[in-house]
Amino acid sequence: MKILGVVGSKRKNGNTSILVQEALKPFESEDIETELIYIDNYNFRGCNGCEGCQDTYKCVIDDDMQKIYPKITASDAIILGSPAYFYNVSGDMKTFIDRLYCFEAFSKDDRSVWMSINEVLGVKYAAVVAVCEQKKVEDMGYTAEVLEKSLEALSYRVVSSVKAINLFSTGEASKDEKALKEAKVAGEKLLKTLELRQKIAKQLNN
Repeated sequence: MKILGVVGSKRKNGNTSILVQEALKPFESEDIETELIYIDNYNFRGCNGCEGCQDTYKCVIDDDMQKIYPKITASDAIILGSPAYFYNVSGDMKTFIDRLYCFEAFSKDDRSVWMSINEVLGVKYAAVVAVCEQKKVEDMGYTAEVLEKSLEALSYRVVSSVKAINLFSTGEASKDEKALKEAKVAGEKLLKTLELRQKIAKQLNN
């Protein structure tokens, strides 16, 4: 089992990073392999809409996303985290999500007929972490929903969504017991979901 955490904030020690790491802790305590990546460490551009991926299901753009794709396909679950920028995900996270278009396949005669490659290879699982500085969750806008809906379109079952509010200064999430608990519980639920899947698969194969 392998879990991938993806941080869409430029602050390596920021609140989004802290909460994604907290969500990974239940896996680490069970010696399950985890990896945390920061989108800002990679140099890639947005999807150019060329449709070059539709024959091979692989993006044709040769940049640092080619280093991330294998990490995504090798992971059993993913945890996406983003701060709220103008009621939406960060620019880095949006660019990252757009480049996952290559995991979608469409019928050449009818684009209303489509599926993700995960539907063919097997549904995966996810949790999301959204962070904003405002005191009301509605001021987060669509941040969490964009993360959730994008993953669902890629055939991830999103089992938990953390919406952490009133966090702005770098690192203050480390002192926010409520946010830390919600992130850890999200990780625990994701872990239990994967364990249940393993249990059922084992029973069915007996």
